[in-house]
Amino acid sequence: MTAGGEQTLERAAEVPAYRGHRAEVVRTARLSPSFLRVTFGGEDLAGFADKGFDQRIKVILPLPDGSITPLGDGDDWYQRWRALPEELRNPIRTYTARAVRPELRELDIDFVLHGETGPASRWATRVSPGDRVVVVGPNAAYPGPVGGQEWAPPAGASHLLLAGDETAVPAIATIVESLSGSVRATALLEVPEAADALRLDVRPGVKVTWLPREGARHGDLLIPAVRDVLGGLTAEPAGAASPLEDVDVDEEILWEVPEAPESSGGGGLYAWLAGEAGMVKLLRRHLVQEAGVDRSSVAFMGYWRLGRSESA
Repeated sequence: MTAGGEQTLERAAEVPAYRGHRAEVVRTARLSPSFLRVTFGGEDLAGFADKGFDQRIKVILPLPDGSITPLGDGDDWYQRWRALPEELRNPIRTYTARAVRPELRELDIDFVLHGETGPASRWATRVSPGDRVVVVGPNAAYPGPVGGQEWAPPAGASHLLLAGDETAVPAIATIVESLSGSVRATALLEVPEAADALRLDVRPGVKVTWLPREGARHGDLLIPAVRDVLGGLTAEPAGAASPLEDVDVDEEILWEVPEAPESSGGGGLYAWLAGEAGMVKLLRRHLVQEAGVDRSSVAFMGYWRLGRSESA
């Protein structure tokens, strides 16, 4: 190992990959009935790394009195949070960094609004400029990969399929707006109502289809839409189904992201599925077991489970 490599390792050991960034609300924009964009600002965001795509972050929300219990700047912030008494434990929720502007000390996060059903939605419906949070996200000072991204298509993929419900819209929107090159991409987005179809800035060759439920059940529109797309892409008989173990989505987290191979299987298709866990499970089974898409070409993430709240 070179001296430069040793110095990088030493620096990585001293600097946390993720850290808490103190921020406050500077403005909001109601994008649609179900989506609210909150722009955060603050000097701490100068050190927030812009990793793009589906960069996963944590938002530490204030307690009812507006306070945020300090957790330090180290990698052990979550262990510190778990050790707190319940009355001092701030709600934490997972989001996607929709846009990062470190030169302006700004960060955009799109919130899904669903009434008074959870602390994040309650906070978002009442948010106003000056409200403070802590955003745990990638540290620009960290010299190595920080993780927190699940978008990893193989270089040889000829078609990209992204499918999800409203909770996956920020991630899918950020991904499709970041795509370059000539590879074809199809994004299927199931949302509560027609007015939730957002305008996205995508290049030619990227097709975005919005599927408003209008009172239907989760997945009732997305699942058949995915089947239709797969039927149109399959130019040759499906291969043998990959082994697929059952996952009890009421007891386990449904989450599997294969490492990007040098070339894609499944006829050049790479699929990225996210949203309600029961729906994602059905989509995974259809792609892998029924359509014969190679398991190594399917990433699936159960962001939430119908009828259950996020524990942190």
